[in-house]
Amino acid sequence: MSPEQVRARLVARVGELPAVRPRVLIDGWGVTDPAALATDLISPLRAAGRPAVLVRADDFLRPASVRWEFGRDDPDALLDLALDSGALIREVLDPWEAGADYLPALWDAAQDRSARRRREPVPDDGVLLLAGELLLGRWLPVDLSVHLALRPDMLARRLPAGQQWLLPADARYREEADPESAADVVVRVDHAERPGWVTER
Repeated sequence: MSPEQVRARLVARVGELPAVRPRVLIDGWGVTDPAALATDLISPLRAAGRPAVLVRADDFLRPASVRWEFGRDDPDALLDLALDSGALIREVLDPWEAGADYLPALWDAAQDRSARRRREPVPDDGVLLLAGELLLGRWLPVDLSVHLALRPDMLARRLPAGQQWLLPADARYREEADPESAADVVVRVDHAERPGWVTER
């Protein structure tokens, strides 16, 4: 398929969801750029009358003192400590479902301080696009989950030398979360210009 066909099918799938304000999770390693796919969905969703909002999981990381407690390149800490899943549920996912004000960002990881963002209203008929890494298997309440899949050898090829320590985290994520089975939609992006629509539930 082409990237444009993938986007069109995802927009159509969102339109079929029964939720009034659907929450869509897009999961993938940073080299697959899940936030870019989410961003590409915003305009067609809005054209279909569904105001869409992107929330980045990276804006809900824990402070550096917590996520780097065992070093900056510890794969287990990345999986177990880095993301504040509870804050994502409490500040974004649950309020979005209820139509209450949500918090678009909690923590500025680059500056290691509060993001200092105000709560924002959930738009009527709005679509939440939550994008980030290692999001499946965390019991995040969403209405549609999409996984951008890479074979381990392709991930190793695309990761820079300084990020090869992510490979053990990927192996553990595959074993414990099994993202290609857990996701509602799996899009294989070994070749980004020729993605493959692998699974749809």
